[in-house]
Amino acid sequence: MPPAPISHRAAVAASCLVPWGDAAAGLPGAAPVELPRIVGFAVSRFGPLVHAVATACLETPGTAAHHVGPHGAGTAIVLATVHGDAVTADTASRWTVEGRITNPLMFFQSVSTSILGQLTRRHGIHGPLTCVSAVRDPAGEALGIADALLDDPELHQVLVIGVETAPTERVRRAGESAAAAGWRHRLPAGDAAAALLLRRFDPGTGATRLTLSPAPAGRVFEEDDGSAGPLGWLGGFLALCAAVRAGQPAAHTYRLPR
Repeated sequence: MPPAPISHRAAVAASCLVPWGDAAAGLPGAAPVELPRIVGFAVSRFGPLVHAVATACLETPGTAAHHVGPHGAGTAIVLATVHGDAVTADTASRWTVEGRITNPLMFFQSVSTSILGQLTRRHGIHGPLTCVSAVRDPAGEALGIADALLDDPELHQVLVIGVETAPTERVRRAGESAAAAGWRHRLPAGDAAAALLLRRFDPGTGATRLTLSPAPAGRVFEEDDGSAGPLGWLGGFLALCAAVRAGQPAAHTYRLPR
């Protein structure tokens, strides 16, 4: 018998962005142009990617379409990434080793939560912020955390973000070592991010239903979810966000890691 569902949540909004240009051909969420830069985040695309995908999901502050509105204190964010802003971290480390003058802001920017601070100010979010890194299924871990957060009656919604930038040389070597040691995880070939806004499910609202259920025993993540493809561990989550944004179908299921 299949495992019983953990819970049903409402998928209110979603967005996704993948590499632009030829690298994005045929992928959901392909961006036709470079992302706009964010002041203070000039070394890598990690911060601008998170900011862009989250803002596309939440809509423009001050408009009727904005999903935060009066629910700033009741909005939480969960960010999933395996390596975070590796470009900024590696650049700062390399400059330090070379004896070059390093801007202290680079160390601040390399922390994954730093860009979330920008988001909270722009969108008026005052709820809890969480970052998670996992080997098997970071998106599944983030969705599991979001599911638990929504059991708190004081929270109205949770924004789940999955993001990864193109692997640096250090990240590639770490991935090769992990694979040799038997760790099963795949990284996207290039910059990719997706965002999904979840609330408690009410059948009477007509909202898109997301069922979160445990993965079958013995399931191999990369073989079942297409994570060996160009989008790596983000493949399944990006496909979910693309489908929610398109409005079809009206119900989805995501298998969480055991």
